[in-house]
Amino acid sequence: QVQLVESGGGLVQPGGSLTLSCAASGFTFSLYRMGWYRQAPGKERELVALIANSGGSTDYADSVKGRFTISRDDARDTVYLQMSSLKSEDTAVYYCNANRLVTRRDYWGQGIQVTVSS
Repeated sequence: QVQLVESGGGLVQPGGSLTLSCAASGFTFSLYRMGWYRQAPGKERELVALIANSGGSTDYADSVKGRFTISRDDARDTVYLQMSSLKSEDTAVYYCNANRLVTRRDYWGQGIQVTVSS
């Protein structure tokens, strides 16, 4: 039914760039706030970036501000995370999230590994 499928992860060198994609299906994508979260080994899951369902409003964690950009394409039911100037501390499993507060809906992808290493 509901699916959030991340792609685009992998190994990248420090200072490099990578773009993650999350393809959504099974719900009305345009009505949901979309987000990216990440979890590093031994750490709690943390918010990386959010993009509103309307208006194009975005929010970022301080640690990624100026380096990462979240965007969405409602015609393709896809949300993206463009990452640049990557650091070793960006290494984590990245998760796609869809949220609609008014209906108490909250969906998660399975996660995708991003490793930043030389």
